[in-house]
Amino acid sequence: MGKIPCSLPFQSKQKSTNSDEFHPIYSDSSSSSSLSLSRSSSSLYSQPSLPSVPSLTPLSTHSELLSNTFCASTFTGLSSSVFCLSLAGKHLYTGTSNGEILLRDKDPLNQEKNHSIVVAQKQSKSSVKSIVIFGDKLFTAHQDHKIRVWKIDNRDDDIEASNQNYYKCIATLPTLNDRCMRLFSAKNYVEVRRHKKCTWVHHVDTVSALAISSDNSLLYSASWDRTFKIWRISDFKCLESVWNAHDDAINAIALSKNGYVYTGSSDMKIKIWKKEQGKKSIHTLIATLEKHKSSVNALALSTDGSVLYSGACDRSIVVWEKDSGGDKMVVSGALRGHTKAILCLCVVDDLVVSGSADKTVRIWKKGIGKSYSCLAVLEGHNGPVKCLTASSDNSNSNSNSSRSKSKDDFGVGNSYVVYSGSLDCDIKVWKIWVP
Repeated sequence: MGKIPCSLPFQSKQKSTNSDEFHPIYSDSSSSSSLSLSRSSSSLYSQPSLPSVPSLTPLSTHSELLSNTFCASTFTGLSSSVFCLSLAGKHLYTGTSNGEILLRDKDPLNQEKNHSIVVAQKQSKSSVKSIVIFGDKLFTAHQDHKIRVWKIDNRDDDIEASNQNYYKCIATLPTLNDRCMRLFSAKNYVEVRRHKKCTWVHHVDTVSALAISSDNSLLYSASWDRTFKIWRISDFKCLESVWNAHDDAINAIALSKNGYVYTGSSDMKIKIWKKEQGKKSIHTLIATLEKHKSSVNALALSTDGSVLYSGACDRSIVVWEKDSGGDKMVVSGALRGHTKAILCLCVVDDLVVSGSADKTVRIWKKGIGKSYSCLAVLEGHNGPVKCLTASSDNSNSNSNSSRSKSKDDFGVGNSYVVYSGSLDCDIKVWKIWVP
C-alpha cells in the first residue's frame, strides 16, 4: 500500500489542528439547534473499531499497482469549508459551510477556466449539505431545514468571474402550495417536539442528504429530524414522509435501481425500505442492518446495487452483500485502515473511495473472492475530508465506454479522477491509474 502525498502546495484557511483533537467548522450555528451542532461535531470523533467483523483487506498490498497516482491540482481560494461536491457534465459544483454554491470546470488542466465562481447563495447563508442535479435543475439541501431548487444557467458554458449569483432559485421545498394545502386539516400535523406541531411536509432540522430515483421522477431527502421525504420532481410536491424512520439523525441515503432505499443514522443503524405497491404506495421497512457501534455517516452502493458500503465513526467501512438466496443483505466484512471517523464514500466502477477525519483519502479495489486491497492512501489535506466525487478520466482515452482505457509506461489500465473536499477549505483533484 503506497501513500501518495500531494506534491502541489495548498493553502489552508484554518489553523492546523492536532491529530487527536480538533474543533471542526461543521455547521452554521445561527440556523440550527445546539443539538444539531453537537451531532455534527461528534460525528468527527472516532469510536472503537469493530472487533467482531472480519477484515477484508490482506496484511500487505502491492503499492506498485498504483505507481502512476498523483495529486493533479488543488483548488484553493474558497472562503469556507467544503461540505459537498457534485459532477455534472464538464462542471464541478461545490457546496460550502457559508451557503455558497460554486461552479468551476472539472478539468484541473483547463487554465483558461481554472477558477470558481459563486452561482448561487441565499441571504441566510445556510450551509449546503448536499447537491444533486437533474437536467437543468440543481437541488440543494440546507442546514436551515430547506431544500432549494435552482435553474441552471451556464450562459453557453462561458464561466466568467463576473457572472456572480446568476442561478435563479425557482422553488423552496416545501412549496407554498404544499404548505397551504395542508394547513387547515388536523390530520396533516405531526408533533415535532413537546407542545409543538407542524405539517408533515416540513423538515424541522438540517436536511443532510439528497438522492434522485433511477427513473429521475422522485427526489428523496433525509434529515436530522429522523425522517426522509419523497418529492415529485415535476411539480416539487411532497408525496410522502416516513416519520420517525430512525431513533436519531439520518446522515445518509442511497437508492438502488430496483427501488430499495437505504438510510444511515446516528442511531448506529442502517435501514432498508421498499415502496409498497397498491393504493397507498408507501415505503415500508424491509430490514435493519446492525453492525456499526457508532454513528453511520456515509453510504454508497456498487454499480449493480448488490453491495452496500457503510462508513461510520468506528473507523471501519462495513461491506454488505446480498446473500445467495435472495435480496437479504449480510455482512461480508470490513475495510480498515483509516485512523479516525469515516465521513464520506463514493463508488466509481469497481473502486471504492473513502474520506476520513484523519485527513486522508483511501482507494479500495475488490480482488479475488471477497477480498479487497487498499491501493493508495492520498495525503495532503489539512483538515477532515468531508466529501468525495469521482469519475472515469476521459482525457487519456478516445473510448466511449464507461471505463477509460489508457496506456503509458506501466501498461494498459483504467484512469479515474477523484475530487475530495475538506474542512480545510480546499478541493484536491487526484489522478488515479489502475492496471
